[in-house]
Amino acid sequence: MAKVQFYGTGRRKEAVARVYLVPGDGKIMVNDKRMEEYFNRKTLEVQVRQPLQLTGTEGRFDVIAKVSGGGISGQAGAVRLGIARALVQADPNLRPVLKKAGFLTRDPRMKERRKYGLKKARRAPQWTKR
Repeated sequence: MAKVQFYGTGRRKEAVARVYLVPGDGKIMVNDKRMEEYFNRKTLEVQVRQPLQLTGTEGRFDVIAKVSGGGISGQAGAVRLGIARALVQADPNLRPVLKKAGFLTRDPRMKERRKYGLKKARRAPQWTKR
């Protein structure tokens, strides 16, 4: 018999998360570590749990996430989007609730590219009169 699992991809800044929801008792694993070990800030843990808490499915699914790229904050956002997309795949009736909360919207903000003649994207070299 095939194992039931739901998949969702999340992206934020440079981070990409592949998230699997498997029926279970609510464990969240990120890159083979417990979420508390991987995301060492409480705010990031809360952010990752938001879609599960909103839909009331916190104890129904185990979350297995593989994350790469970006920083820790971007990775947390990517996992959140992945969980939300996987929840919609598991139960399409949850879509309006997640959409209203903004968990199905990919955050388009990215780092601005560096322009020639400047030190960073907008930072110009210090100017002196002579």
